[in-house]
Amino acid sequence: MFKKIVLAFSLAAPLISFGQSTNVDKIIAKIDNYYILKSEVEGIKARYEKEGHKVSSCEALESMAIQKLLVAKAEIDSVIVENDQIKEQLDARMNQMVTLYGNEKNIVDQFGKSIETLKNEFRTELKEQMTAEKMKQTIFEKVKVTPQEVKKFFESIPKDSLPTVGTRVQLSQIVRLAPVTPELRHDLVTKLQGIKQRIQNGEDFAAMAKEYSEDQGSAANGGDLGWTKRGSMVPEFEAAAMNQDTGKLSDIVESEYGFHLIQTLGKRGQEYRARHILLMPDYLILSTDEPKRYLDSLRKVIIADTLDWNKMVKLHSQDDLTKDAGGIVVNPQTGETWQTVDVNMEPGLYFVVSSLKLGDISAPANYRTAQGKTGMRLIKVIAKKEGHQINLKDDYEELKGYALNLKQNKRIEDWFGEALSEVYINIDKEYETCNLFKR
Repeated sequence: MFKKIVLAFSLAAPLISFGQSTNVDKIIAKIDNYYILKSEVEGIKARYEKEGHKVSSCEALESMAIQKLLVAKAEIDSVIVENDQIKEQLDARMNQMVTLYGNEKNIVDQFGKSIETLKNEFRTELKEQMTAEKMKQTIFEKVKVTPQEVKKFFESIPKDSLPTVGTRVQLSQIVRLAPVTPELRHDLVTKLQGIKQRIQNGEDFAAMAKEYSEDQGSAANGGDLGWTKRGSMVPEFEAAAMNQDTGKLSDIVESEYGFHLIQTLGKRGQEYRARHILLMPDYLILSTDEPKRYLDSLRKVIIADTLDWNKMVKLHSQDDLTKDAGGIVVNPQTGETWQTVDVNMEPGLYFVVSSLKLGDISAPANYRTAQGKTGMRLIKVIAKKEGHQINLKDDYEELKGYALNLKQNKRIEDWFGEALSEVYINIDKEYETCNLFKR
């Protein structure tokens, strides 16, 4: 069996290593047309040690070699990731960085490089990661488990070795966002009006968008959003783009994303093409006093008058992603609605939820949206399963996942045996003792 195959896959999970050196140093492995540098292996070790996990050089190298092998075999098998998918994921990762650092200026200051330079550096890395992931999906697409196999797997676990499942909950939230202050709104509108005036005086819109726009997805294209079907954009943006003549610059438009200067480039039936320059408030400096007062009062009314929680979510939550779905909080790591109550929960959530009983509503707690907006939220425990020894009735989905993982590991072992005969592999003598890909 390939050693520590599960660990190797977890180490090779998609990641953009911002700040990682891209200098050519020592090549320690060649997998077909793909190379592994010693600095990359040391970078993986350092990242996991920073997170409190001890990883050897051999484990780090094997994780990278597995990814390179997947990519090399994908090339042979014509498994391709489209450029549009790569661009979408890269934009999403860059938006995560904006959320983490507060704004683009902070990112530039941190890494000493422009946003576009950073994107160019990591586009190749992301393509490789996505190709490896697609190859894995191709390998696993026919691997399924039946209820009989799940039952057999459960019965194979010694009764005195059955693990304990932690307390799990389903949560719902009501979110109120920190309002943009009149002063901040005035500053952003004034800045955009200045940009508009410069464009009217003859400066190039695309160049201004590349320099100033905080929309990661369109700034590199001069703010151009391409042809868009009616109903795809937020109403404020669409109204401005559709209701003005082609070539015209809009007044400053405020939406949930920030402040836009919009130029309509074309219209055809139910489609339009526009470009924009977006300025976003620095949400980190906004006060949460108002949403806290709002939610304090709302919580008291809900509890005192036993108001319907789902109706209150619909009426009062400002989180567009969850308010129409009962405010359900999804685990961002798994996409599931059931979450184990432990320190691996979303940051800050564990300390709010750990003391709540079924049906309890928390006091207002700090919150940041996926877009980086700040605010407060009420959390209600709408379902709860207390910790217990795992069993087939209550934990079928978890057991199904374990059983599926075993079958996938067996399939990947077989696949590696086949792939190694098709792909050239050369490992530096310094790492020969790692015995990569040995059964």
